[in-house]
Amino acid sequence: MKKVKKLLSLLMVLVLMGVFAAGCGNKKAESTDAISSEDTQAEESTETAAPEKITLKVWAPEEEQEVTKEMCDLFQKNHPEYEITFDVGIMSVADSIDAIKKDSEVAADVFAYPSGGVPELVEAGLILPITVDLDSIKNIHSEAAIKSCTLNDLLYGVPQSPNSWFMYYDKSKYTEDDVTSLEKMLAKDLGNDIKNFSCDIDNSWYMSAFFYANGGTLYGTNGDDPTECSWNDEKGLKAAKYLLDLAKNPKYVDDQDGLGGSLMKEGKLAALCSGTWAAEDLQAALGDNYAAVKLPTINIDGTDYQLSNFADFRAVGVNSASKAPKAAQQLAAWLGGEECQLLRFEKVNSTAPTVKSLIENDQVAANAAVLALSTQTGFSTPNPSTSQLAQYWTPASAFGAGILNGDIKEDNLQASLDAMVEGFLSKIAAE
Repeated sequence: MKKVKKLLSLLMVLVLMGVFAAGCGNKKAESTDAISSEDTQAEESTETAAPEKITLKVWAPEEEQEVTKEMCDLFQKNHPEYEITFDVGIMSVADSIDAIKKDSEVAADVFAYPSGGVPELVEAGLILPITVDLDSIKNIHSEAAIKSCTLNDLLYGVPQSPNSWFMYYDKSKYTEDDVTSLEKMLAKDLGNDIKNFSCDIDNSWYMSAFFYANGGTLYGTNGDDPTECSWNDEKGLKAAKYLLDLAKNPKYVDDQDGLGGSLMKEGKLAALCSGTWAAEDLQAALGDNYAAVKLPTINIDGTDYQLSNFADFRAVGVNSASKAPKAAQQLAAWLGGEECQLLRFEKVNSTAPTVKSLIENDQVAANAAVLALSTQTGFSTPNPSTSQLAQYWTPASAFGAGILNGDIKEDNLQASLDAMVEGFLSKIAAE
């Protein structure tokens, strides 16, 4: 009996040892399997992390070649997921649309263009809507800048800089309070040989500010209706009457053929409407009296209205034929982003930014012309987004010329407005 008990005890020990050994074996196997699995995942991760080799062709103006290459190099450092060969070529902003229309397959993946060309590029199917980092892009740029690059609720470029105008003034003749209102400016007696204010009434780009100020709409509220313009309604008539009176005012001089700029350099003009291109010459001429500011208000029927000019923007677009559309969109967002806009401001003729935070940047704020332009774009009206805009320029210029040469008077003002608007809405001739 004792032998039997001992034998059973021995068997139980052997069984337990077997179970323990099996358990250890299973754990070892599981551990080995886990290590093997981790090794496999690591290999797969290494394979996934291998950078994608792509080529991106970028167009930029001649004077921006070096800074564009610098910005592209920074983009590469920020995006190790790509191994990018950059091909940076010379192309002016004004010529880029015609160039991409000639052959989109050999054109740049990423290019700068005037936002007024959005309808043309979209209708031709040559530009991609921006979908990458879209919320971030919309949040950092001014509303006017985003709107100028938008068509049918799609963003077709990343704003890079505004192209519009504002007002220079001579601080020896006007105070900061004076230049807030055109009425205050024109009320001052500066002497017989000095003009108070100069604009360019027969220039379609400038004249629009007076109609927009009084609530006029060109091609609909959103600028996308080729059949609508309110400039010949009651408000339009009052805006036109204001222009008629301004042209007759002896304290006003029209900036035809650069006359206003010449007078200001001679100290014979107190305020001039122009753009950043005039800054260097005017600053040199006026010295410590040089200043720039947003456009003033005008008073119609006892109410002050802010002059609201056309605002076109330089934007960075993506070619619809790009073979690397995601990376191209990321690059466009980078080139139009805060860091690159500040870099362009520092290195390329103090280029005005569209990123809202940069308007308060110390370097930007120290540049009077750039700050004035950036501030004015907040009050500007984006260029209409319809291709019908091509019909606007000539009739508007002719209307302004009629005011200046006296052909348009108060008794034929309404008829002249009607004819101008008819021209705006006339059908575009087939090519």
